[in-house]
Amino acid sequence: MNKLRPHRFPPLAQLHARRDLPANAPAQLQASLAQGFQEGLAKGYEEGHASGSQAGSEAAQAMGREQGLAQGRREMQEYFQGLAQPVDALLAELSQLQTELQAAARREVVALVEKVARQVIRCELTLQPAQLLALVDETLASMPVTREGVEVYLNPEDLRRIQDLAPERAEAWTLLPDPALASGECRLLAGGREADAGCAQRLAACMAQVKSQLVDSDMDAQEERA
Repeated sequence: MNKLRPHRFPPLAQLHARRDLPANAPAQLQASLAQGFQEGLAKGYEEGHASGSQAGSEAAQAMGREQGLAQGRREMQEYFQGLAQPVDALLAELSQLQTELQAAARREVVALVEKVARQVIRCELTLQPAQLLALVDETLASMPVTREGVEVYLNPEDLRRIQDLAPERAEAWTLLPDPALASGECRLLAGGREADAGCAQRLAACMAQVKSQLVDSDMDAQEERA
């Protein structure tokens, strides 16, 4: 709201104190008073209008600055978000690639362990073929049968090496050749039951445990994170 500033008129006593007033002094005095009132009113209006305009202009400028800063912050945030999106996508791809490489490395480790284990078994059986008979003892211990009437089937080459390197062990069993069996494999019949006492199924069970620890557990952890 514009504020009007009142005009202060001179006291009437000063006007009456003058001795040289003309005959029409009262009319002139009234006109002067009216003119002074109008001038004071106009001046007060102008000053109030100017003061109000200045205050309104300052408020408008302050509001404009706040709006401009807010708009600038929004635009800057949107700009950086736009820059961050491809970076986030790249990081996600790198993380996925790293996960796949780790899984592939674990699978390669499992395959390498199995390969080495097979070679170790092959060398051990070549040097000490009677170790197969230790597997037979272990298998019979888990079967509800007696040791009588047990027939042990071996690969012909394994059987020959056992007879050559450990004849006393060979005489304690009924050892029979079976060309269908691979080296390191052993099949036994006891009390009408048949059991696999070879190395392959034992190695497979061992590698299943290794794979469960290195590969399957990692895949489960990835699914939980996803």
